[in-house]
Amino acid sequence: MSTSTTASVSTHILDTSVGRPAEGVTVRLSARSGRDADWRALGGSVTDRDGRCKDLPALPEGTTQVRLDFAVEPYFENKRADAQQDAPANRDSGAVFFPEVTITFVVRSGEHYHVPLLLNPFGYSVYRGS
Repeated sequence: MSTSTTASVSTHILDTSVGRPAEGVTVRLSARSGRDADWRALGGSVTDRDGRCKDLPALPEGTTQVRLDFAVEPYFENKRADAQQDAPANRDSGAVFFPEVTITFVVRSGEHYHVPLLLNPFGYSVYRGS
């Protein structure tokens, strides 16, 4: 939850190829206090059964930009391995097209930013949610 001097961030991932939350995706959070400042890694989380990260670290005071890094390649590799086990005739031997997704956005003190990732094997979309 944000305070009057900090912003807060939450996210979730929906795998639109199956219409379900993406469980087990590692998400890393970084912040900086201006466009020319260095990024500061704050930590991360892993999406739960609902595709949500409920324990992302708090943003430091003075944060003006945030970066979320989603490691989606292991998620799709695991999904493909499960599909091959269930239906070997339908194997997809192609490599993951987007191994990671990085979203950078501007924040203001006292605001909450929910940034959902809509993901499929060949594309993604993000937006500021509520």
